[in-house]
Amino acid sequence: MSRTIARAYYSAPVHEYLREASSTVLGRLIADARNVEQTQLVAWQQQIEILKRELAVDPLGDVYFEFSIPRVGRRADVVVVKDSAIFVLEFKVGAENFDAADIRQAEGYAIDLKNFHSTSENVPIIPVLICTRAQVREVELVFNEDKVAAPILSNGHNLGWILSSVTGEANLAPIDATQWAGGTYNPTPTIIEAAQYLYANHSVVEISRSGATAENLSLTTETIQEVVRSSRKRGRKSICFVTGVPGSGKTLAGLNIATVLDSEDQQLEQDLAVFLSGNGPLVTVLREALARDTKIRNPEASITSARRETERFIQNVHHFRDETMRDPKAPRERVVVFDEAQRAWDKAQTVKFMSQKKGIVDFDMSEPEFLIGVMDRHVDWCVVVALIGGGQEINTGEVGLPGWFDALKLKYPEWDVYFSSQLSDDAYDGGDLDFAELASDVRVAESRPGLHLSTSMRSFRAEYLSRMVHYLINNEPGLAQIEYRKFQADYPIYITRDIGDARAWLVHQNRGTESRGVLASSGGMRLRPYGIHASNRLEPAQWFLNEPLDVRSSDAMELVATEFDIQGLELDWSLIGWDADLRHTGKEFKHWQFKGTAWQARRSASSQRFLENAYRVLLTRARQGMVIFVPMGDASDPTRASEFYDGTYEYLRRCGLEGLTSRETITALVVGDGDGDGE
Repeated sequence: MSRTIARAYYSAPVHEYLREASSTVLGRLIADARNVEQTQLVAWQQQIEILKRELAVDPLGDVYFEFSIPRVGRRADVVVVKDSAIFVLEFKVGAENFDAADIRQAEGYAIDLKNFHSTSENVPIIPVLICTRAQVREVELVFNEDKVAAPILSNGHNLGWILSSVTGEANLAPIDATQWAGGTYNPTPTIIEAAQYLYANHSVVEISRSGATAENLSLTTETIQEVVRSSRKRGRKSICFVTGVPGSGKTLAGLNIATVLDSEDQQLEQDLAVFLSGNGPLVTVLREALARDTKIRNPEASITSARRETERFIQNVHHFRDETMRDPKAPRERVVVFDEAQRAWDKAQTVKFMSQKKGIVDFDMSEPEFLIGVMDRHVDWCVVVALIGGGQEINTGEVGLPGWFDALKLKYPEWDVYFSSQLSDDAYDGGDLDFAELASDVRVAESRPGLHLSTSMRSFRAEYLSRMVHYLINNEPGLAQIEYRKFQADYPIYITRDIGDARAWLVHQNRGTESRGVLASSGGMRLRPYGIHASNRLEPAQWFLNEPLDVRSSDAMELVATEFDIQGLELDWSLIGWDADLRHTGKEFKHWQFKGTAWQARRSASSQRFLENAYRVLLTRARQGMVIFVPMGDASDPTRASEFYDGTYEYLRRCGLEGLTSRETITALVVGDGDGDGE
C-alpha cells in the first residue's frame, strides 16, 4: 500500500548535532530510510563527519539530513538553515570532478524548493555541490532574480567558511528554522515524475499541488475501488467514465487507480490491473522512465526485468487489442484503465485498419465495442475505467463518447454504467447523450460525484493557460488577453521573429533539472530553413529522458517534437515554431497544408479542427513559460511569403503577448555582470 514520507530523516539545531554521537545520527538515518545499501551507509558516515568538522566553525543554524524535495520525490542530502539563507548541500563522496549532471541536480533541488515549498518562496537559496576529492574552486555568489544562487562548488574543506561567510542577502531577517521546515508543499510533478512516485508505492498526497487536489484524486480512486469491490462481490461487469477539467490529472488518476488496484490484487493473489493508452509516445516514455527509476532505487535490479515489469503495468491499447484478437480467451487483467478513451476509433476507421493492416476483412466493430467485448469474455466480473478528455483530438476517426454510448446501449445491455454528471457537457462531446437513459431492469446506470476531477493540478504558474489558449485559437484576442494578464507575471510567453533570439531565451530560462525543447505542428513544413524540422524522427524516451548533453534529448534543441510526440507529456520551457499552416489574416484563421512544393487550403471541417487542436496541444505543453517563433518570411521563396506570417504575429500581439528583447539583451542576461542581477 502507499505510504507518506517524513520531511527529513534527521534534523536538529547545529549545536545539538555537534554534541550528538555520529553513530546516533547514522542510526536515525537508517531507521527512517529502511532498506539501505552499503554505499549509502558509507556516504552518510562521511557526510556526518564532514559536517561535524565544518559546522563547528560557526555552530549556529539548523541542519536537516535527507530533506524531501517536493516536485521530484527525491531527497537533498543535507539542508542547512543559517542566518537569512537556505543552503542545499549535495554530496558526491569520492568524486574527483564536478560533473554537469551533479551541478544540475544540486541546482534543481534548490529551484524546486523555491517553487514548491511555501516558506522557501521569498528567501535566498544557495545550492552547494560537494565533491570530496575534487580540487578547490573559487567561491562566487551569483543570485538569479528568483533568489536562487548559481551552484557553489566545494570539496568540503571550505564548507564551514562557505556556510559562515556566504550569507544570502543583506538586510534580511534571520530565518526561523522551525517555521521554515513546517512550510507546506505545493508540488506539481510532471506526469513522468508522478508515475515514478506512484509506481514506488508512495501516496498521491505527496505529489499533489494542494489538499483539494489530493482529496479529489483520492476520492476518484476510492470511488473506483468501491465499484471494483462491489463488482467482484456481485459478479458484475461495470464501466466507469471519469471526466476532468483541463490539467486535472486524468492520466495521473488513471495511473493511481491502476497502481492501487494492482497492489491490492498482488496482496490478494488475484488478477492484475493495467493502464492502457493509445498514445504511443506516452506509453514509451512512461515505461522507460519507470524502469530507469526502478534501477536507480534498486541498483541490484536488472534493467531488463524492470522494463519487462513496466511493460506489463503500462500497455499500448492497440497492442492489447492485437494480442486479444490472437487469443480468444479472457485477458488476465480484471481491471483495465483506458486513457483518453474518447480517442478510440470509430467503426469506419477500425474496419479500415483491420482490413488494410491486419488482413481481417469481416471485422465490423468500433474500437469501444471491441474493447468492451474483450473484457466481456470474463464469465463473472470485470471493470473498465474510461478516462474522458476533450478538445485535443488530432487523429482521423476518433469516435468520442457516442462510440462508447452506442456500444453499451446496443451490444452490452447488462453492463453496469457509472459516470460523472459532467459527462454530457459539450466539452466532452456528450451534449446530446444522457447516460442515465442506459438504466434498465438488468443494469445500473448512475452518476457518481467522485468520477469528476474538478481541481486543476497543471502548471503552478498558469492555471488560466488552457482558457487563454482556448480563446486564442477561437479567434477571440480580447478574451485571450484578459486571461493572459491573470498569470503573465508568473508565466512568461514571448513572441519573436528571430529564431536566434528564441533559442537564446530558452537556454537562459532553463536551469537545474528543468527541461526544455523545440515544438512545431506536424504540418509546419516550411520551418526547415530555420532549423526546425517537423518531419524529423525522434525516439520519445530518449528525447524526454536522456541527459541534456545527449544530442537526442529535448534539451539539445536539435530534434523537434510535434503534437503527436508530446501530447500527454510536458516540458518546463518550450520554443514553438508557428508556421503558415495556421495563419491569421487579420480577421480570422485560415487552415493550410503543405503538399509537394506548395500550400493547399484545408477544406474539411475535421481537418481544420485537427490543425487547431495540434496548436492547442503545443501551446499547453510548457509548465513554466514559452517563446513563440513566427518567421519573417522570405520574399525570394513563394512558400514563405511574408504575408503568410505577418498577420499571425500581429494577432498574437493583440492577444497580449510581448515581443522578445533583442539578441544582444538576451546575451547580456545569459552572461551577466557578476552580481547576479543581469543588468
